[in-house]
Amino acid sequence: MEVRPGYKLTEVGVIPEEWQVQPLLTAVHIPNGQVDPRIEPYRSMTLVAPDHIERATGRLLARQTARDQGAISGKYLFASGDILYSKIRPYLRKAVLADFDGLCSADMYPLRPTTGVSAGFILAILLGHRYTKYAESVSVRSGMPKINRAEMADFLIVLPLDDEQRAIATALGDVDALLDGLDRLIAKKRDIKQAAMQQLLTGATRLPGFSGEWQTKSLSALCSMNSGEGITSVSIDQFSRYPCYGGNGLRGYATRFTHDGTYALVGRQGALCGNVLCVEGHFFASEHAIVVTAFADTDIRWLTSVLGRMNLNQYSESSAQPGLSVSKILNLEITAPPTKAEQSAIASILSDMDAELAALEARRDKTRALKQAMMQELLTGRTRLV
Repeated sequence: MEVRPGYKLTEVGVIPEEWQVQPLLTAVHIPNGQVDPRIEPYRSMTLVAPDHIERATGRLLARQTARDQGAISGKYLFASGDILYSKIRPYLRKAVLADFDGLCSADMYPLRPTTGVSAGFILAILLGHRYTKYAESVSVRSGMPKINRAEMADFLIVLPLDDEQRAIATALGDVDALLDGLDRLIAKKRDIKQAAMQQLLTGATRLPGFSGEWQTKSLSALCSMNSGEGITSVSIDQFSRYPCYGGNGLRGYATRFTHDGTYALVGRQGALCGNVLCVEGHFFASEHAIVVTAFADTDIRWLTSVLGRMNLNQYSESSAQPGLSVSKILNLEITAPPTKAEQSAIASILSDMDAELAALEARRDKTRALKQAMMQELLTGRTRLV
């Protein structure tokens, strides 16, 4: 195998000449011993469990004390700068770099970097594809599937020199900061939209140019509702032309369509019955979906937003499988603007907000994909930072 200048062939592939290959547990070590979370000072310390960490991002989602969580069994003590890694198979892609002292669940390992090793670099390795695939492959066993110390010790990592480790960790940390900022912005925009819906869909705030009293109407005065057509699972695939919707949303694709236009769909049966979405174009609606057809003086996009806020699931009837009665839903009453023009104006405002949210979410998803590509390049040395 030909190796380009400045690189060498090793057990883990081609890496830069000055990088070293070594077992993971020589770069970090696991502090031994557990403490009793029922006694002070441990009782007042933050206790981190796998559920408190966001999968694959290295982000801590919650901070609660051992007291608040009612902890009774032994926990590991960790220090600021340690990496907390979940060793249990369902949570193998959960790791976080701690910036405080605390306790972690016995389902986790506190990993303490040795001198000259960047904690941020090790965190990136633990969240990276190569280590994740290894951990998943060795953690399959009877009982509680997990990765143990011996298996972690067998995993080989590649370590750049100190400065390059820190540079890589900083670059990936900058992307994490961007992702965190996007997540906060998306959450803020969602809150703003919820507030706007509360104001606009109830008439508490009127858009300029509109007046007149809102009227209480039954849904039957605004639209018609009918169940879709029956279809078998063999007639649904992932490559046909027309999207097929059921009680829980998109089921797949079909070779023919039942509707063409803009409609609201309400889940009629299933765990998510009562969920609402607006569908445009050609599509197949199965018997588990309610197709809402707006009358001429009703804006379907406005009505979709109204239906979405009604929590229709609360009207599901108890049976072997939860379901909604069309006749009962049509009898429900709502407060509606006096004109279709006002309905349409409200729908346009909310649609613009949805478009802005969708653009932000697409940007976040693209940034996440970029980070994964960066990790693949930087952690292997294929791309070097100047």
